Amino acid sequence: MGHAELWAMIAVACIFTAIGIAAGIMLNSWIQKIQKDSAIKSADKIKKDAEREAEHLLRDARVSAKAETLKMREECELELKERRREQTTNEKRLAQREELLDRRADSMDAKSKNIEKQEKEIETLRERLTAREQELAKSISRQIDELERIAGINRDEAREILLEKLKNEIKNESGLMVRNQLEEAKARSEREARRILTYAIQRYASDCTYERTTATIPLPTDEMKGRIIGREGRNIRAIEAATGVSILIDDTPEAVVISCFDPVRKEVARQLMERLIADGRIHPTRVEELAKKISKDLEEELYQVGEAAVLETGIQGVSPQIMKLLGRLKYRYSFSQNVLQHSLETSYFMGIIAAELGLDEQKAKRIGLFHDLGKAIDHEVEGPHAQIGADLLRKHNEAKDVVHAVAAHHGEVEPESLYDILISACDTLSASRPGARSETTELYLKRLEQLETIAHEFSGVESCFALQAGREIRVVVLPEKIGEGEAQMLAKDICARIEKEMTYPGQIKCTVIRETRSVEYAK
Repeated sequence: MGHAELWAMIAVACIFTAIGIAAGIMLNSWIQKIQKDSAIKSADKIKKDAEREAEHLLRDARVSAKAETLKMREECELELKERRREQTTNEKRLAQREELLDRRADSMDAKSKNIEKQEKEIETLRERLTAREQELAKSISRQIDELERIAGINRDEAREILLEKLKNEIKNESGLMVRNQLEEAKARSEREARRILTYAIQRYASDCTYERTTATIPLPTDEMKGRIIGREGRNIRAIEAATGVSILIDDTPEAVVISCFDPVRKEVARQLMERLIADGRIHPTRVEELAKKISKDLEEELYQVGEAAVLETGIQGVSPQIMKLLGRLKYRYSFSQNVLQHSLETSYFMGIIAAELGLDEQKAKRIGLFHDLGKAIDHEVEGPHAQIGADLLRKHNEAKDVVHAVAAHHGEVEPESLYDILISACDTLSASRPGARSETTELYLKRLEQLETIAHEFSGVESCFALQAGREIRVVVLPEKIGEGEAQMLAKDICARIEKEMTYPGQIKCTVIRETRSVEYAK
């Protein structure tokens, strides 16, 4: 193919391309024109539809507005009628009130006139009374002068006589009133206390039997005394040096006596003597070895006993030193009552009664268990055991109220809380229950003598008798010196004196007997 033909084909192709482009442009213009005409028609239709819809909405709005206007008009007319009705009612009420006020005003005017009339009458009566009082004062003055002349005493002396008589009458009446009030309060408190104490005792019942402390060691034969003494007394000196006790060997057959204020040392000496007697080998070396072993074993036992007491009561946070001191109370006795057992009893009573009264049961048990802790070392430290125990507890960071209750359980410190009073009552309850303690005949006689001596020192006492081993005293008074009301005050004074000067377990009952006899003879 030549160049001419190629160029001819290119030219033909260009022509056809130009024709296609021109045809596309014409087609696009035609399509745009058709779309424009369609859009105009649609817009006209939408506009007509909107105008018709607007006319319908406007017509509906006018109808609704007319209906709403009619409704509002009706409501306004109803409200207006209601307000007119209320206004009419209020006008009637105001008219009635005005009429009532007018009547009250007329009544007040009448009362005011009546009051003025009564004031005038009262003023007249006051003037008459003033004049009458003046006349009476003159008459009384004349009568007093006449009475002074007849009686032979002046007014001041008569006043003193009357005041003295009135004083005696008031004293007698106050004594009777105090007695009645005390009897009533005592009856109420005794009923409540009896209920609580009965409940506590019912829940805790201990044996009435008790151990008796003894320092007497039985011997198989009297020959054993010589072996205990040893050559030139070296064995007995070794025993006393190792244990810190005194060994008394007298004419008592087949027995030796151990004497020591420290109950733990006494127990070490007792066990040592029993082992030496059972073993038969008695010499200083053997004594020292056994004494050290027994002392070590006893220290462990004391801790275990104290720990067992703490676990038994259920309290927590007790230091090992306190447990060890509690264990020492196992070998301490008071009036033949074991102090550790007494502390446990007191702790039980404290817990039961505290629960009954709504107090802290754990704190109450803690106070009861620790209250006699000072007795573990009272032979080593000077002072009352209550204060010693309080100091020990204070050193071991016990609570302040626990320490104060322990210090106050014998009344040496003023009570500050219910626990202070409760520990004193529970301590007495444990100590005075039947079978808890025993006393010697000498203490009985001493108590009887001291009670009768105290009662005889009061004026007006004719005789007195101590009964029930010193737990009751009956005082017979002279009726011409002691009145009915003064007898109650005398009983109270005697009890206060007994509490101040005597030491005794439990309580002492004081009964004042006043008897008046009138005797005549028919002739």
